[in-house]
Amino acid sequence: MLELSNGVVNAIDLELVEALARSIDSAREDPEITSVVLATASDKFFSIGFDVPELLRLDRSGMTEFVSAFDDLCLSLFALPKPTVAAVTAHAIAGGCILALCCDYRMVSCGRCLMGLNEVRLGVPLPLLAQLVLGSVVGDRRARDVAYFGDLYEPEELLRLGIADAVLEPERILEESMEKARSLGSLPREAFTGIKEARVDRVEREFAEGRDRTRERFLDCWFSDETRSRLEEAAAKVTR
Repeated sequence: MLELSNGVVNAIDLELVEALARSIDSAREDPEITSVVLATASDKFFSIGFDVPELLRLDRSGMTEFVSAFDDLCLSLFALPKPTVAAVTAHAIAGGCILALCCDYRMVSCGRCLMGLNEVRLGVPLPLLAQLVLGSVVGDRRARDVAYFGDLYEPEELLRLGIADAVLEPERILEESMEKARSLGSLPREAFTGIKEARVDRVEREFAEGRDRTRERFLDCWFSDETRSRLEEAAAKVTR
């Protein structure tokens, strides 16, 4: 099991990205690991997304390094040739939602558990890989609305959209996620790998073609005066 652990809100900074990337690399190489569950140590946030207060301190070079590392992490998780399940027991916002989407399945807690991609409301475009993965999960028409409006969705709506694969009582999420992962991990490995590689291939190719161009657009928006104002306002609301 991979556990997101970075304070109450599990904000995503470079240290967390690098730690998760190392764990995913280990899972890929270890033949004894047959599947992966991505979970959280927090009962409030699966992840609030990017650590905006910290990232606002970076210059363009530092932010480029972070965005590239996050893209690499998400691609590594999405294309991991083993089954992956996100155990979403708390809010998964923006970058946190992206990490969950990069898993094969998402088990979501009932009650007050919001998920969504609100990047547009902060003044930045949704990263290309996130758009491609979202489209592969829910289809283009639904992905359009999720990305354009930047809404946060409750569990039943997540299930209707196809973002959630199951909505369960909080105390059942981890157990059911582990069972789903074990069940998939028991399948013939080469067959599963071949099926998954075929499923993720188009996303990988489209991302490779547009990665550099769309990263620069994201950075242009991130460092614009209007967006900096929005981000600073959002950062002021974050309680760690």
